[in-house]
Amino acid sequence: MMSYDPAFQNTASCRSRVTFIDGDKGILRYRGYPIEQLAEHSTFTETAYLLLNGELPTAAELESWEAELGGHAPLPEGIKSLLDGFQPDAHPMGVFLSSVGALSTYYPDAKQIFDDENRRIQVARLIAKAPAIGAYSYRHANGLPYVDPDSSLGFAGRFLGMLFGEPGAPYTPDPVLERALDILFILHADHEQNCSTSAMRGIGSSQADPFASMAGAAAALYGPLHGGANEAVLRMLAAIGSVDNVPDFIKKVKAGEGRLMGFGHRVYKSYDPRATVIKEQAYRVFEVTGRNPLLDIAIELERIALQDDYFVQRRLYPNVDFYSGLIYEAMGFKPAMFTVLFAIGRAPGWIAQWQEMLRDKAQKIARPRQIYLGAGERDYVPMDQR
Repeated sequence: MMSYDPAFQNTASCRSRVTFIDGDKGILRYRGYPIEQLAEHSTFTETAYLLLNGELPTAAELESWEAELGGHAPLPEGIKSLLDGFQPDAHPMGVFLSSVGALSTYYPDAKQIFDDENRRIQVARLIAKAPAIGAYSYRHANGLPYVDPDSSLGFAGRFLGMLFGEPGAPYTPDPVLERALDILFILHADHEQNCSTSAMRGIGSSQADPFASMAGAAAALYGPLHGGANEAVLRMLAAIGSVDNVPDFIKKVKAGEGRLMGFGHRVYKSYDPRATVIKEQAYRVFEVTGRNPLLDIAIELERIALQDDYFVQRRLYPNVDFYSGLIYEAMGFKPAMFTVLFAIGRAPGWIAQWQEMLRDKAQKIARPRQIYLGAGERDYVPMDQR
């Protein structure tokens, strides 16, 4: 007997201790800690340590972990040459997933996935090098020379330096923008068994190394239904044009003539807790960068939608993508980079889920069943009789 459950909407593929979500109540917790508390008090590197190890680090453990990430941040020269081989207009996410997969060839010892110490080193390499790959894909697309990572900066600051700094010159990130990016990484760090995480676990179940597994997860994230929603929100807001046009847009959505992007979620049936945090950060970012007129459209759109029975009855509330694209754009990122930023933040969660899968004795190589609908047995027909 088999169950038929397209898209695994009601099938649990694993037992996990990493992330808890209650979509009806709008709850998201990493290892038991509410996302709101982590966004307010933690840092991305501390949150990554928590996801990977199950507990918050001591001061000494965090210092050691951050130093290790700083030491692993530089990319092999061959990867830089690989990046040079892409067309300048290559999509940054395609460059990202290709480069992550290529790292597997530079670290063949990564295949020793059941050696705890070796696996720990590969995990640090992956998390540390992901920002460098993202930054270098950005620099390559804009015809700019690569900037080496500065180990004296924090994780988000180092990434901003590789993006917007100058080779050989010191870079001082704006503290508001650095903190906003750090929080965005925290909010994206894990989200239970989504499409890309399931891909990470599924590929990893064959005992593929973490670089290959994460390249597959990044490929899943590349799809517009998963990682591209915040870009769609920006297009929608730009198409609305002004606050005065919001009521007419809402009418069109209700008439089936348009779609409200950034609202609703497969899991959350109430307000996405990450959206609340991001909205607060948007105001702080715009105090530095200048107010984006699209923010006023977004606020009015949210206000009307949350008061309209049509959306309330359907439990459509803003999700994490509704405001994140506005922040990324204000910080100088083009929409094509948004999914790369998502991937950098999600790396610790992907890896934590992958590690948990490896340690779970109940797990085997992923092999879903199917219900066959094709032809029954038939004899081969020679070419001259077809």
